[in-house]
Amino acid sequence: MLQYASFTGLIKTILIILLVWYGIKILSRLFAPALLRYVSKKAEEKFGQQFGQQFNQNQQKQSPKKEGETVIDKVPQSNTSNKNVGEYVDYEEID
Repeated sequence: MLQYASFTGLIKTILIILLVWYGIKILSRLFAPALLRYVSKKAEEKFGQQFGQQFNQNQQKQSPKKEGETVIDKVPQSNTSNKNVGEYVDYEEID
């Protein structure tokens, strides 16, 4: 036995889909700002913790300094040049 969809069933299905669609749009407009505030607050807390940990690590690395003492944290670069690059040849141009 073959059943065909009725016109009223099709209209009901389309109306239900539209109702759900507009319901989701309205609810998202209501709850999106609160959700964004929550996400941004959590991200701010996470970044703050990471900054605090890094700041504390830097404070622990630094030893107490005497007044007037100069500390240089930069490691000097070693200039490793090869002095034996070859023989210098003096030449003259011929016209």
